[in-house]
Amino acid sequence: MANTPSARKATRKIARRTEINRQRKSRVHTFIRKVEEAIASGNKDTAAQSLVAAESEIMRAAGKGVFHKNTAARKVSRLTARVRAL
Repeated sequence: MANTPSARKATRKIARRTEINRQRKSRVHTFIRKVEEAIASGNKDTAAQSLVAAESEIMRAAGKGVFHKNTAARKVSRLTARVRAL
């Protein structure tokens, strides 16, 4: 347990930031799921549109530090390859 006022404040800040990052990560997973559903249905136009939205969201999360930039690039690359393969 935090004993000093500054440590208590840090704990509050970490909790707030963790909740925000959890929401961002969940949002990214939702966008990725939409792309994967479009790929599974075989709808190339929907998949391409979903990919554009997902790429934007993934890179935004990487910019905020939720994902490492290389991880984000890898996710986008793999999704793009799957959409192109349709």
